[in-house]
Amino acid sequence: MKIGVFTVLFGQKPLDEVLDYFCQVGVEAVELGVGNYPGSAHVPTKDLLNSVSARSEFLAKIKGRGLIISALSCHGNPLHPDKKTAKLHHETWRDALRLAKLLKVETVVNFAGCPGDSERSLAPNWVTCPWPEDFLRVLDWQWTKKVIPYWKAEAKVARDHGVNIAFEMHPGFCVYSAETLLRLRAACGENVGANFDPSHLFWQGMDPLACVRALKGAIYHVHAKDCLIDPQNTAVTGVLDTKHYGDELHRAWIFRTVGYGHGEKWWKDFVSTLRMVGYDGALSIEHEDSLMSVNEGFRKAVELLKRVILTEKTGGMWWA
Repeated sequence: MKIGVFTVLFGQKPLDEVLDYFCQVGVEAVELGVGNYPGSAHVPTKDLLNSVSARSEFLAKIKGRGLIISALSCHGNPLHPDKKTAKLHHETWRDALRLAKLLKVETVVNFAGCPGDSERSLAPNWVTCPWPEDFLRVLDWQWTKKVIPYWKAEAKVARDHGVNIAFEMHPGFCVYSAETLLRLRAACGENVGANFDPSHLFWQGMDPLACVRALKGAIYHVHAKDCLIDPQNTAVTGVLDTKHYGDELHRAWIFRTVGYGHGEKWWKDFVSTLRMVGYDGALSIEHEDSLMSVNEGFRKAVELLKRVILTEKTGGMWWA
């Protein structure tokens, strides 16, 4: 298992400088943003698609430093009811597939998206309860008319490119849990799987370790990001909290860097469980901790993951 990082964290710095820094602190894998919500600060996608020499130079910067590309990421909503947004996110997704094939990257990360409640909608509509029955009708329409048809076709395109789709299970989109991920996988094929980010599962009340077990064989990428639930605020507001992420004092939960929502023991169990279900890829650090600078949160995550992975590698050996 390798320590990785989602490079958009350092999108304000030149790629060469960022890659040198990653090597200095012990990162081994990079996840590259190629558009949509993450942006594409370090990846000139069109240039790389159109030029063999540009691709060779780009890969040399990464591989020459002993790094691997764990995934390309284009988190977006190609099912958005606004046709202009949907078209842009779809085209970016297709470019990501083409680029992954050319760069020999096996995994592209995305969101499954969320449509509206009808063809007349202007904004996405995430259904969270079964009653009144209007909501179940909306949910059925979303899955049967939008989610499954779109991703069934796109999964075939991804297979033709030699790519696995790693959906981040994220509230606000139709795939937000192990159950919904497995539903889409069953409909679309085995190259549909998860980008497993435990932070989004924690605040929904799920046990990420149980979810890892449920998704055995279907985890294609992993984000290392934590979440802290405030029991005092949650007792009053519940977890469906729409207050701004910057209002940390009053929110039911906030994103934290690795180890600041759940301790080192939990992260050891997480890595161990991933290994038991056959995952041996990157733990890609994603930073959304509003209480720390990007660099501070990143360094603390690297330090903890180094200890966790080292323990996992040696702890089970009788001579360790």
